[in-house]
Amino acid sequence: MRIFHNLNIDFMGKRKFFYILSSILFLIGLVNVSFRGLEFGIDFKGGSEIVLDFEKPVNIAKIRGYVENIGLGNVEVKTFGTGTGILLRTELQNIPEPVFPLIVSKIEQIIDSALPNIPRTITDSTLGTVTYSFPNRDTTNIMINELNNAGFQASRATDDFENRQMIVSVGISDWLKENLEEKMPDNTFKVLREDQVGPKVGAELKRDAAVAIFLSLLVILIYLAFRFKFIFALGAVVALFHDVLITIGLFAALYNVVPGLNLEIDLTIVAAFLTLVGYSINDSVIVFDRVRENLKVHKSLPLKEIINMSINRTMSRTVLTGGTTLLTLVVLLIFGGEVLRAFAFTLFFGIIIGTYSSIFVASAMVYDYATKSKRKFQY
Repeated sequence: MRIFHNLNIDFMGKRKFFYILSSILFLIGLVNVSFRGLEFGIDFKGGSEIVLDFEKPVNIAKIRGYVENIGLGNVEVKTFGTGTGILLRTELQNIPEPVFPLIVSKIEQIIDSALPNIPRTITDSTLGTVTYSFPNRDTTNIMINELNNAGFQASRATDDFENRQMIVSVGISDWLKENLEEKMPDNTFKVLREDQVGPKVGAELKRDAAVAIFLSLLVILIYLAFRFKFIFALGAVVALFHDVLITIGLFAALYNVVPGLNLEIDLTIVAAFLTLVGYSINDSVIVFDRVRENLKVHKSLPLKEIINMSINRTMSRTVLTGGTTLLTLVVLLIFGGEVLRAFAFTLFFGIIIGTYSSIFVASAMVYDYATKSKRKFQY
C-alpha cells in the first residue's frame, strides 16, 4: 500500500508559521502549569489508593457523599473499569487515630460472634495492625479464618506450630467497608486492592522519574551526535523536549475541564513519556537518514530542497505507522478503562505532536542552522 507517492510540499517554507504555533502551544502549557499546576498521583505525592468492586452498578455521586465526612479527609472517588468498580484515593497512609478503636471494636464483635467470651489479650497495637493472643493454636486458627471471611487481613504471628498469636491488618479500606456496608446493604462489594505510598517514597520516585527522562534525552543526544552531525542530534533532542513539555502543559490545561481527562502524573505517565521519546526520535532518525542519503546523491541541490524531498518521501511510512498506532490507542482510550486511559491519551497526543516536531522542529532547526552559519553538510 503506497500513499502520498508523489507528494511535493514545501515544509521548510512553512516552518516560521509552525515556530509560532509551537510557541503558542508551549506558552499555553506554561501558563496552565504555572497557575493551575499539575496533579500528581499517589505514586508521587503519597497516600492510599483503594479499589472496590461492587456486585451491582453504583452511583458515583452517592459514593462521594457517603465517604465525604467519615474522617478520612479529602477522598477522591472515580469509576474504575466497568460500572461496578470504584477507585478511592486519600492523602492518608494510615487510618486516623480516632477511627482506630472503632475498627478494633468491629474485630471484637466478630470474635465474640464466633466464640463468645473467649479469653484474649491485645499484645501489640499500631495504627496499621493489632495483635491478639489466644489460649491455644486451634482458637487462633479459627479466629484467623473468621476474620478473613469477614474481609479483614488476618494471619499467624509466627510459623511456629504452637503459635497462639494473630495479627490483623487495620487499613483505610476497613473503615470504608464499615461505612459503605451500612449505607449500601443491598449492594455487596469486595476490596480488590489497597496500596500505600509514603511522602518520602513519592518524592524519591518523582526525582527518579525526572532523572530517567533527562538521561534518556542525554543518551539520545550523544548517540545521534556520533551517528549524524551534532546539529542533527541537537535538533532531535530539542524536538523531544518540545513534545514532552507541550504534553505536560496539555495535562494541566485539560484537568477539570474535559470530562474523563482529569489526568494525573504517575509512574504510568512516566512510562508513556519514555515511550513517546522513543517513538518521536524514531521519526526524526528516519527523516535524517533520508536527508543524509539525499545529500550524498544530490550534492548540487540546495539543502532546503533536500530536506523537503526527504520529508515528502518518508511521509507515506510516517502516516501508515503512526495511523495504525493511533487506531490501537483509540481502542485503549475507549475500552481500556480508567487505568489505561492516561497512558493511552499521552501516547495518542504524543505521537501526533512527535510526528509534527520531527518535521517542523527537528528538521527546521537543522535547516535554519545551516542557513545562518552558511555551512554545507558533507557525508
